[in-house]
Amino acid sequence: MSWIKTVPFEEATGKLKKLYERVTGPDNNVDNIMMAHSLRPHSMEGHMALYKNVLHHSANKIPKWFLETLGVWVSALNRCSYCVEHHFSGLQRLLDDQPRGDAIRSAIEAETPEDAPLSEAQKAAMHYARKLTETPADLNEADVIALRDAGWEDGEILEINQVCAYFSYANRTVLGLGCSTEGDVLGLSPNNSDNPEDWGHR
Repeated sequence: MSWIKTVPFEEATGKLKKLYERVTGPDNNVDNIMMAHSLRPHSMEGHMALYKNVLHHSANKIPKWFLETLGVWVSALNRCSYCVEHHFSGLQRLLDDQPRGDAIRSAIEAETPEDAPLSEAQKAAMHYARKLTETPADLNEADVIALRDAGWEDGEILEINQVCAYFSYANRTVLGLGCSTEGDVLGLSPNNSDNPEDWGHR
């Protein structure tokens, strides 16, 4: 499940056990990306707090399915199949339109997001996400102005930025520790967006 030792749910004690209980899915399943933190529970706590607030918070204005789309795109650019599979499953569930979701994935796999069934504003966000992921030092104020011109407000631009930044962090956690999807239940997420303390995966 990863290249370093992990503590399974059944053997967890103390703070780790309490954190596991907060992030479990069906049958006490803990995603391998979270289990990878098990030797340092405080880093799992930080990871989940960031993930929940960036991607699953009711104060976000951008639809969650599109935030997931950005996450799949960033993960594909980083060649992180773990996050692609997890979050594409979540994207499909949230979008509830399988043909459209499949078309989005096809465009992502071809690295041609301009061909995806997305609005022009969303395509502009995908362009920004690519630049932030691949050549972040090349970004300048004009890239933010382009997002504004496409129709995004500054708070939404912040959401786009934070989701893309989070996924690069998550991708590097997975790729650097060798996490696999073995044993994971794909597509689950902490859907109680009104309670930032609720990390349960459903």
